[in-house]
Amino acid sequence: MTGIDLEAKFLGSMVGSALGDAIGELAFSYPRKDRLNSVLEEIPELRYTDDTAMAIGLAESLIRRRGLDQEDLGKTFRDNFQREPWRGYASGPPTIFSMVSRGGITYREAAQSLFGGKGSLGNGAAMRIAPLGLFFHGAGDLYDQACASARVTHAHPVGMDGAAVQAFTVSQAAAGDPREDFPKDALLQSLIRFSRTPEIQEKMKLVDELLSREESPENAAPALGRSVAVHESMPFAIYCFCRFPTSFEECLFCAILHGGDRDTLGAMAGAVSGAYLGLDAVPRSWIQKLEKKDYIHHLASSLAQISTG
Repeated sequence: MTGIDLEAKFLGSMVGSALGDAIGELAFSYPRKDRLNSVLEEIPELRYTDDTAMAIGLAESLIRRRGLDQEDLGKTFRDNFQREPWRGYASGPPTIFSMVSRGGITYREAAQSLFGGKGSLGNGAAMRIAPLGLFFHGAGDLYDQACASARVTHAHPVGMDGAAVQAFTVSQAAAGDPREDFPKDALLQSLIRFSRTPEIQEKMKLVDELLSREESPENAAPALGRSVAVHESMPFAIYCFCRFPTSFEECLFCAILHGGDRDTLGAMAGAVSGAYLGLDAVPRSWIQKLEKKDYIHHLASSLAQISTG
Protein backbone atom coordinates (compact mmCIF):
# COMPACT_ATOMS: atom_id res chain seq x y z
CA MET A 1 0.00 0.00 0.00
CA THR A 2 3.08 2.24 0.03
CA GLY A 3 2.51 5.46 -1.88
CA ILE A 4 -1.17 4.78 -2.54
CA ASP A 5 -3.60 7.61 -1.77
CA LEU A 6 -6.49 5.67 -0.25
CA GLU A 7 -8.75 8.69 0.09
CA ALA A 8 -8.41 9.37 -3.65
CA LYS A 9 -9.40 5.76 -4.29
CA PHE A 10 -12.41 5.96 -1.96
CA LEU A 11 -13.47 9.12 -3.77
CA GLY A 12 -12.86 7.58 -7.17
CA SER A 13 -14.95 4.54 -6.32
CA MET A 14 -17.99 6.32 -4.89
CA VAL A 15 -17.98 9.10 -7.48
CA GLY A 16 -17.21 6.60 -10.23
CA SER A 17 -20.11 4.39 -9.17
CA ALA A 18 -22.54 7.33 -9.08
CA LEU A 19 -21.39 8.51 -12.51
CA GLY A 20 -21.67 5.00 -13.90
CA ASP A 21 -25.22 4.85 -12.59
CA ALA A 22 -26.21 8.28 -13.96
CA ILE A 23 -24.52 7.86 -17.35
CA GLY A 24 -25.78 4.29 -17.61
CA GLU A 25 -29.31 5.59 -17.12
CA LEU A 26 -28.77 8.02 -20.00
CA ALA A 27 -27.54 5.15 -22.17
CA PHE A 28 -31.05 3.66 -22.16
CA SER A 29 -32.09 6.65 -24.26
CA TYR A 30 -28.77 7.19 -26.05
CA PRO A 31 -27.23 3.75 -26.66
CA ARG A 32 -24.71 4.94 -29.28
CA LYS A 33 -21.36 6.16 -27.99
CA ASP A 34 -21.13 9.21 -30.25
CA ARG A 35 -24.61 10.45 -29.34
CA LEU A 36 -24.10 9.70 -25.65
CA ASN A 37 -20.87 11.71 -25.65
CA SER A 38 -22.72 14.63 -27.23
CA VAL A 39 -25.42 14.47 -24.59
CA LEU A 40 -22.80 14.35 -21.84
CA GLU A 41 -21.38 17.61 -23.16
CA GLU A 42 -24.80 19.27 -23.37
CA ILE A 43 -26.64 18.04 -20.29
CA PRO A 44 -26.45 20.39 -17.26
CA GLU A 45 -26.73 17.71 -14.55
CA LEU A 46 -26.12 13.98 -14.23
CA ARG A 47 -28.85 12.51 -12.04
CA TYR A 48 -28.43 9.15 -10.35
CA THR A 49 -30.99 6.41 -9.63
CA ASP A 50 -31.79 4.13 -6.72
CA ASP A 51 -28.41 2.41 -7.25
CA THR A 52 -26.56 5.44 -5.90
CA ALA A 53 -29.31 6.38 -3.45
CA MET A 54 -28.81 3.01 -1.74
CA ALA A 55 -25.00 3.28 -1.89
CA ILE A 56 -25.35 6.63 -0.14
CA GLY A 57 -27.56 5.00 2.49
CA LEU A 58 -25.00 2.26 3.06
CA ALA A 59 -22.22 4.82 3.46
CA GLU A 60 -24.34 6.90 5.85
CA SER A 61 -25.07 3.90 8.06
CA LEU A 62 -21.45 2.68 8.08
CA ILE A 63 -20.27 6.13 9.12
CA ARG A 64 -22.94 6.65 11.77
CA ARG A 65 -22.54 3.20 13.34
CA ARG A 66 -18.77 2.89 12.68
CA GLY A 67 -19.53 -0.49 11.12
CA LEU A 68 -22.38 -2.60 9.84
CA ASP A 69 -25.70 -2.58 11.71
CA GLN A 70 -28.42 -4.36 9.74
CA GLU A 71 -31.40 -2.70 11.38
CA ASP A 72 -29.87 0.77 11.11
CA LEU A 73 -29.00 0.07 7.48
CA GLY A 74 -32.54 -1.04 6.70
CA LYS A 75 -33.99 2.03 8.41
CA THR A 76 -31.61 4.29 6.49
CA PHE A 77 -32.65 2.70 3.20
CA ARG A 78 -36.32 3.13 4.16
CA ASP A 79 -35.92 6.78 5.21
CA ASN A 80 -34.06 7.66 2.03
CA PHE A 81 -36.68 5.89 -0.08
CA GLN A 82 -39.50 7.79 1.61
CA ARG A 83 -37.75 11.09 0.87
CA GLU A 84 -37.07 10.21 -2.76
CA PRO A 85 -39.37 7.37 -3.90
CA TRP A 86 -39.00 8.47 -7.53
CA ARG A 87 -35.38 7.28 -7.88
CA GLY A 88 -36.44 4.14 -9.77
CA TYR A 89 -36.60 1.50 -7.07
CA ALA A 90 -37.61 -2.04 -8.04
CA SER A 91 -40.52 -3.54 -6.14
CA GLY A 92 -38.44 -5.54 -3.64
CA PRO A 93 -37.06 -2.85 -1.28
CA PRO A 94 -40.35 -0.90 -0.93
CA THR A 95 -42.13 -4.19 -0.18
CA ILE A 96 -39.62 -4.94 2.56
CA PHE A 97 -39.90 -1.42 3.98
CA SER A 98 -43.68 -1.75 4.13
CA MET A 99 -43.52 -5.16 5.83
CA VAL A 100 -41.14 -3.88 8.52
CA SER A 101 -43.18 -0.70 9.05
CA ARG A 102 -46.24 -2.80 9.83
CA GLY A 103 -44.28 -4.25 12.75
CA GLY A 104 -43.24 -7.59 14.17
CA ILE A 105 -40.58 -8.42 11.59
CA THR A 106 -36.93 -7.46 10.97
CA TYR A 107 -35.45 -6.34 7.66
CA ARG A 108 -33.59 -9.63 7.42
CA GLU A 109 -36.79 -11.63 7.98
CA ALA A 110 -38.73 -9.55 5.48
CA ALA A 111 -36.04 -9.98 2.82
CA GLN A 112 -35.95 -13.74 3.40
CA SER A 113 -39.71 -14.00 2.88
CA LEU A 114 -39.57 -12.78 -0.72
CA PHE A 115 -39.74 -15.12 -3.71
CA GLY A 116 -41.32 -17.97 -1.83
CA GLY A 117 -38.91 -17.78 1.06
CA LYS A 118 -35.80 -17.99 -1.13
CA GLY A 119 -34.96 -14.28 -1.10
CA SER A 120 -33.84 -12.15 -4.03
CA LEU A 121 -30.85 -12.99 -6.21
CA GLY A 122 -31.01 -9.64 -7.99
CA ASN A 123 -28.08 -7.27 -8.38
CA GLY A 124 -29.48 -4.67 -5.96
CA ALA A 125 -27.08 -5.58 -3.15
CA ALA A 126 -24.05 -5.60 -5.46
CA MET A 127 -24.88 -2.29 -7.11
CA ARG A 128 -24.65 -0.42 -3.78
CA ILE A 129 -21.82 -2.37 -2.11
CA ALA A 130 -18.85 -0.12 -2.97
CA PRO A 131 -18.86 1.79 0.37
CA LEU A 132 -18.63 -1.50 2.26
CA GLY A 133 -15.85 -2.86 0.04
CA LEU A 134 -13.92 0.33 0.75
CA PHE A 135 -14.69 0.48 4.45
CA PHE A 136 -13.64 -3.13 5.07
CA HIS A 137 -10.79 -3.18 2.54
CA GLY A 138 -8.29 -5.84 3.53
CA ALA A 139 -10.49 -7.13 6.36
CA GLY A 140 -10.60 -10.87 6.94
CA ASP A 141 -14.36 -10.82 7.46
CA LEU A 142 -15.19 -8.89 4.29
CA TYR A 143 -17.28 -11.76 2.90
CA ASP A 144 -19.42 -12.00 6.04
CA GLN A 145 -19.83 -8.23 6.26
CA ALA A 146 -20.91 -8.02 2.63
CA CYS A 147 -23.43 -10.84 3.07
CA ALA A 148 -24.85 -9.19 6.19
CA SER A 149 -25.26 -5.96 4.24
CA ALA A 150 -26.92 -7.74 1.32
CA ARG A 151 -29.25 -9.76 3.56
CA VAL A 152 -31.22 -6.62 4.46
CA THR A 153 -32.84 -6.78 1.01
CA HIS A 154 -31.29 -9.71 -0.91
CA ALA A 155 -31.32 -12.91 1.12
CA HIS A 156 -30.75 -15.49 -1.63
CA PRO A 157 -27.28 -17.10 -1.43
CA VAL A 158 -26.50 -16.00 -4.99
CA GLY A 159 -27.60 -12.43 -4.26
CA MET A 160 -25.32 -12.31 -1.22
CA ASP A 161 -22.42 -14.04 -2.95
CA GLY A 162 -22.58 -11.64 -5.88
CA ALA A 163 -22.54 -8.65 -3.54
CA ALA A 164 -19.58 -10.12 -1.65
CA VAL A 165 -17.58 -10.72 -4.83
CA GLN A 166 -18.29 -7.18 -6.01
CA ALA A 167 -17.22 -5.82 -2.60
CA PHE A 168 -14.03 -7.89 -2.73
CA THR A 169 -13.28 -6.62 -6.25
CA VAL A 170 -13.64 -3.03 -5.04
CA SER A 171 -11.40 -3.82 -2.08
CA GLN A 172 -8.73 -5.40 -4.28
CA ALA A 173 -8.92 -2.52 -6.74
CA ALA A 174 -8.44 0.01 -3.93
CA ALA A 175 -5.30 -1.86 -2.86
CA GLY A 176 -3.90 -1.97 -6.40
CA ASP A 177 -1.30 0.40 -7.79
CA PRO A 178 -2.21 1.61 -11.31
CA ARG A 179 1.41 2.67 -11.85
CA GLU A 180 2.33 -1.02 -12.03
CA ASP A 181 1.26 -3.69 -14.53
CA PHE A 182 -2.37 -4.66 -14.00
CA PRO A 183 -2.47 -8.09 -12.27
CA LYS A 184 -5.43 -9.43 -14.24
CA ASP A 185 -4.70 -13.12 -13.81
CA ALA A 186 -4.06 -12.86 -10.08
CA LEU A 187 -7.24 -10.81 -9.57
CA LEU A 188 -9.45 -13.24 -11.46
CA GLN A 189 -8.04 -16.28 -9.67
CA SER A 190 -8.69 -14.55 -6.34
CA LEU A 191 -12.30 -13.84 -7.36
CA ILE A 192 -12.83 -17.46 -8.32
CA ARG A 193 -11.52 -18.58 -4.93
CA PHE A 194 -13.50 -15.92 -3.06
CA SER A 195 -16.90 -16.81 -4.55
CA ARG A 196 -18.94 -19.50 -2.81
CA THR A 197 -21.91 -20.32 -5.03
CA PRO A 198 -21.65 -22.34 -8.27
CA GLU A 199 -23.53 -19.64 -10.18
CA ILE A 200 -21.03 -16.90 -9.34
CA GLN A 201 -17.94 -19.10 -9.39
CA GLU A 202 -18.67 -20.44 -12.87
CA LYS A 203 -19.21 -16.92 -14.19
CA MET A 204 -15.90 -15.79 -12.71
CA LYS A 205 -14.22 -18.69 -14.51
CA LEU A 206 -15.96 -17.63 -17.71
CA VAL A 207 -14.72 -14.05 -17.29
CA ASP A 208 -11.20 -15.45 -17.05
CA GLU A 209 -11.69 -17.60 -20.17
CA LEU A 210 -13.18 -14.76 -22.23
CA LEU A 211 -10.36 -12.41 -21.35
CA SER A 212 -7.75 -15.07 -22.04
CA ARG A 213 -9.26 -15.55 -25.51
CA GLU A 214 -9.44 -11.76 -25.94
CA GLU A 215 -13.12 -12.01 -26.71
CA SER A 216 -14.70 -8.69 -27.64
CA PRO A 217 -17.27 -7.01 -25.39
CA GLU A 218 -19.87 -7.70 -28.09
CA ASN A 219 -19.32 -11.43 -27.60
CA ALA A 220 -18.65 -11.34 -23.85
CA ALA A 221 -21.85 -9.45 -23.00
CA PRO A 222 -24.36 -12.13 -24.08
CA ALA A 223 -22.15 -14.91 -22.72
CA LEU A 224 -21.93 -13.35 -19.25
CA GLY A 225 -25.36 -11.73 -19.13
CA ARG A 226 -26.66 -8.21 -18.55
CA SER A 227 -29.90 -8.83 -16.65
CA VAL A 228 -31.03 -7.73 -13.19
CA ALA A 229 -29.88 -11.07 -11.72
CA VAL A 230 -26.51 -10.57 -10.05
CA HIS A 231 -24.85 -13.60 -11.66
CA GLU A 232 -26.01 -12.28 -15.03
CA SER A 233 -24.67 -8.73 -14.69
CA MET A 234 -21.91 -8.30 -12.10
CA PRO A 235 -19.52 -10.64 -14.01
CA PHE A 236 -19.79 -8.50 -17.15
CA ALA A 237 -19.00 -5.37 -15.12
CA ILE A 238 -15.83 -7.09 -13.87
CA TYR A 239 -14.99 -8.19 -17.41
CA CYS A 240 -15.22 -4.55 -18.55
CA PHE A 241 -12.88 -3.41 -15.79
CA CYS A 242 -10.34 -6.13 -16.58
CA ARG A 243 -10.63 -5.40 -20.30
CA PHE A 244 -9.99 -1.67 -19.82
CA PRO A 245 -8.14 -1.33 -16.49
CA THR A 246 -6.30 1.89 -17.35
CA SER A 247 -9.25 3.94 -18.63
CA PHE A 248 -12.30 4.87 -16.56
CA GLU A 249 -14.16 6.06 -19.66
CA GLU A 250 -13.55 2.94 -21.74
CA CYS A 251 -14.43 0.66 -18.82
CA LEU A 252 -17.68 2.54 -18.28
CA PHE A 253 -18.67 2.63 -21.94
CA CYS A 254 -17.97 -1.10 -22.19
CA ALA A 255 -20.37 -1.73 -19.31
CA ILE A 256 -23.25 0.47 -20.44
CA LEU A 257 -23.25 0.27 -24.24
CA HIS A 258 -24.04 -3.42 -24.68
CA GLY A 259 -27.65 -3.47 -23.51
CA GLY A 260 -29.26 -4.90 -20.42
CA ASP A 261 -29.35 -3.29 -16.99
CA ARG A 262 -27.22 -0.37 -18.10
CA ASP A 263 -27.31 1.87 -15.02
CA THR A 264 -26.45 -0.93 -12.59
CA LEU A 265 -23.72 -2.28 -14.88
CA GLY A 266 -22.31 1.23 -14.96
CA ALA A 267 -22.50 1.60 -11.19
CA MET A 268 -20.65 -1.67 -10.59
CA ALA A 269 -17.98 -1.13 -13.24
CA GLY A 270 -17.51 2.51 -12.25
CA ALA A 271 -17.05 1.58 -8.60
CA VAL A 272 -14.22 -0.85 -9.39
CA SER A 273 -12.49 1.32 -11.99
CA GLY A 274 -12.67 4.40 -9.74
CA ALA A 275 -11.28 2.41 -6.81
CA TYR A 276 -8.34 1.25 -8.91
CA LEU A 277 -7.48 4.46 -10.77
CA GLY A 278 -8.52 7.07 -8.19
CA LEU A 279 -10.52 10.24 -8.55
CA ASP A 280 -8.07 12.01 -10.88
CA ALA A 281 -8.74 9.42 -13.59
CA VAL A 282 -12.45 10.25 -13.65
CA PRO A 283 -13.34 12.96 -16.21
CA ARG A 284 -13.55 16.26 -14.39
CA SER A 285 -16.32 17.52 -16.67
CA TRP A 286 -18.50 14.59 -15.63
CA ILE A 287 -17.78 15.06 -11.93
CA GLN A 288 -18.78 18.71 -12.09
CA LYS A 289 -22.21 17.73 -13.40
CA LEU A 290 -22.87 14.93 -10.92
CA GLU A 291 -25.87 15.48 -8.69
CA LYS A 292 -24.95 15.92 -4.99
CA LYS A 293 -21.26 15.48 -5.80
CA ASP A 294 -20.17 17.39 -2.69
CA TYR A 295 -22.17 15.12 -0.39
CA ILE A 296 -20.85 11.98 -2.08
CA HIS A 297 -17.34 13.42 -1.72
CA HIS A 298 -17.99 14.02 1.98
CA LEU A 299 -19.21 10.46 2.53
CA ALA A 300 -16.22 8.94 0.74
CA SER A 301 -13.78 11.07 2.72
CA SER A 302 -15.48 10.16 5.99
CA LEU A 303 -15.33 6.45 5.15
CA ALA A 304 -11.62 6.77 4.39
CA GLN A 305 -10.91 8.58 7.65
CA ILE A 306 -12.79 6.06 9.78
CA SER A 307 -11.52 2.92 8.05
CA THR A 308 -7.89 4.03 8.24
CA GLY A 309 -8.15 5.03 11.90
